[in-house]
Amino acid sequence: GLELRAILLTHNHDDHIGGVLEIYEAYPDIVIFGPDETKPLVNHNVKEGDSFEILGETFEVFKTAGHTEGHISYLMGEDLFCGDALFSGGCGRVFTGDYAAQFAALQKFNQLDDTVKVYAAHEYTATNLNFALTVEPSNESIQKALAETKDRRDKDEPTLPSTIGREKEINLFLQADSVEAFKTLRDQRDQF
Repeated sequence: GLELRAILLTHNHDDHIGGVLEIYEAYPDIVIFGPDETKPLVNHNVKEGDSFEILGETFEVFKTAGHTEGHISYLMGEDLFCGDALFSGGCGRVFTGDYAAQFAALQKFNQLDDTVKVYAAHEYTATNLNFALTVEPSNESIQKALAETKDRRDKDEPTLPSTIGREKEINLFLQADSVEAFKTLRDQRDQF
């Protein structure tokens, strides 16, 4: 009984845009929002600072590059749709090589209210927290979060959404205090 009203694209990777053309063919009136890098799939190109309304809700757009050059995220009230820019306990690989851009994106997330819910695009929480424990094995917040994650996954329950407040406690990437510290951590995670 649901009616598809819009598609929000964060970046141009196949696992995020696959099937959009088929959906568009089935629903030719659908509104598709996305950054420049998702052209020609979108009929509403959006960029940092833009906002739009769907179903009476306002969505704010901000650039969260690094994973891809034009990656964007959407904030709808207290709901963050961040694609691959932020995961629970981690962040996306920096395919662009622009670690400063990814670090800047993380700083934007750090500025959000702790109550904002994080809707990441992938369920990588357990792997991210297992990695975090190799870096900080005595971190009790991460230990507790990993135990909760394992319990939820054992019950086939998602760990998402998380919240910005929770991520500030358990996400070492959000805690990095410089581009260099972030890059070191990301390089370690890439080899994990």
